[in-house]
Amino acid sequence: VPGRGAALRLCSTRVAQEGINKPVIDRIIRVDHAGEYGANRIYAGQMAVLGRSSVGPVIQQMWNQEKEHLKKFNELMVAYRVRPTVLLPFWNVAGFVLGAGSALLGKKGAMACTVAVEESISEHYNNQIRTLIEEDPEKYKELLQVIKQFRDEEQEHHDIGLEHDAEATPAYSVLKTAIQLGCKAAIFLSERI
Repeated sequence: VPGRGAALRLCSTRVAQEGINKPVIDRIIRVDHAGEYGANRIYAGQMAVLGRSSVGPVIQQMWNQEKEHLKKFNELMVAYRVRPTVLLPFWNVAGFVLGAGSALLGKKGAMACTVAVEESISEHYNNQIRTLIEEDPEKYKELLQVIKQFRDEEQEHHDIGLEHDAEATPAYSVLKTAIQLGCKAAIFLSERI
């Protein structure tokens, strides 16, 4: 009872930290949070340009999944006590500009961006899955489950982009390569800063 000398203990959303490889988990959760944040901003940019077009509902559906991904990584950041990357303000602007810029190329441009980003993210999630399995698949079972589910959904977004003529974008391979180089740089920086 408060006021009578008894301590009031609030429920904790923290995960038991014993035995986890804290630097590895911090890096994984920080970069995944940043990636899902960036993806949300990309889809926001695409919707700002193409939201009322025939492809708007498709983009909205993918964006809704990304919102759920971000929500989950927000929860994991609290549970594992991980600080976000200091680059979030930059990813806020860069993501929106990438989304809107690719959408200004039309539906195919937006889908080319989606293919490039989601392919990079799927590969990144696969690398994280391998890392966690090497560490201890039982200890990281819940985190592995989240990452596998999100990887599969990102792969679906990639496939949706291909189904919507991403490869028909003028200079597709150049655009895809440039976006993927940006993704690799974002991953590298967000893991560390």
